[in-house]
Amino acid sequence: MTGLWSALALRERSPDLDVVVVESDLCGGQASGKNGGIVHGYWNSCARVIDALGPTQARAVMQMGSVAQSQIREFCESQPERVWWKNRGMIRVATTPQQEHALNRTIAAARTLSEEPPITALSREVAQSRLSSPRFRRGILVREAATVHPFRLVLALQAAVREQKVSIYERTQVTRVTFDGSGYRLDTPGGHVYARAVILATNTSLLSLPSVARHVANFSSYAVMTEPVPDVLTELGWQGGEALADSRMFLHYSRTTPDGRILMGSGSGPMGLGRRCTNSLTRDPAAIKRAGEGLRQLFPQLRGIAIEHAWGGPIDVSSDHLPFFGCADGRGIFFGAGYSGHGVNASWIGGQVLASLALRANDEWTRSPFVSRQIPRLPPEPFRYLGGRLIQKAILECEEAEETGKRGSRLNRLVAALPQTLGMRIGSR
Repeated sequence: MTGLWSALALRERSPDLDVVVVESDLCGGQASGKNGGIVHGYWNSCARVIDALGPTQARAVMQMGSVAQSQIREFCESQPERVWWKNRGMIRVATTPQQEHALNRTIAAARTLSEEPPITALSREVAQSRLSSPRFRRGILVREAATVHPFRLVLALQAAVREQKVSIYERTQVTRVTFDGSGYRLDTPGGHVYARAVILATNTSLLSLPSVARHVANFSSYAVMTEPVPDVLTELGWQGGEALADSRMFLHYSRTTPDGRILMGSGSGPMGLGRRCTNSLTRDPAAIKRAGEGLRQLFPQLRGIAIEHAWGGPIDVSSDHLPFFGCADGRGIFFGAGYSGHGVNASWIGGQVLASLALRANDEWTRSPFVSRQIPRLPPEPFRYLGGRLIQKAILECEEAEETGKRGSRLNRLVAALPQTLGMRIGSR
């Protein structure tokens, strides 16, 4: 998505510019087409953004996320049936006292950033009336949120890019990039591309760049899809197409489809070592099981309902959970990374930022916190992987204990709090 939005932005700003998209797989074959398709800006995580950036820069992030949401909505509403666009908001719920605290922080933070933030507090009764689950204690409605079919959105973007006379070469791997003093040569098995600027938008593969690797950890996310259950959706009252998320650190996220299925995703997949994409990042039975259990835990009415599909993939989680953009070589190779599992909205932002960087513009995008902020460094490998696995395990065990009304062990609570103690945002509770 980032590459396609970048191509559109470049052509819109400079219609005579020659733009080429080179893709080693199919467009949307990886994270852009495999995510849960929940689209929202940064209001849902505004407390964390304030912690990381302070209120002034946080407001800028909120505003850019809102602009992105508006632009994506405009694009999708021109073809809503094609891309399965539903602009019905997202309900974020709390199922434990600890998660209620997280909701309270979000509400309080939103009110410090705006007199009228796009967030509505939901009492237990109201949350239950919107979506019936015995697990829901309270909730918030993030009004600035929608759902979309991610791969269909990629196909629509691809068509829009081709309408702008941009060439797209799929199943074409770039094997080498060299600079000759005046521009770049990109080698592929079928030929060469010559360019004065290069944009890299390749998700966790960017961990091969030192400027990315020092700030990003390689996690994974998994999703399951039920058989069609329209009668159960009626029983749940879930007929408006709202997205759903809980307030765990490794959250569960969910949405429905037009044929009455429920998707449930879990951000609790295994962590990878460096940029390696091992089988555990794409085919992990334990992560798939957690996603299915999360679905049935939130909605006991779904016990016995068949899970028909499951999939997963790597996600690039930045040290402050925000994407960042920059120049990899000090000349003309630009990158966007660190989407942290929240990429549909942010990919539009990425397109604007990367187009501005490639055109050497000095504008609101290149001056934004997505480019200018100081990003915390993560420990080097293998300490990042070993420590990350340990902290992830402790957080998951604490959250599972909290779901049963208990507290995690003292040791797990101490380990889970380590990132916050060390001043790091990743994995902090």
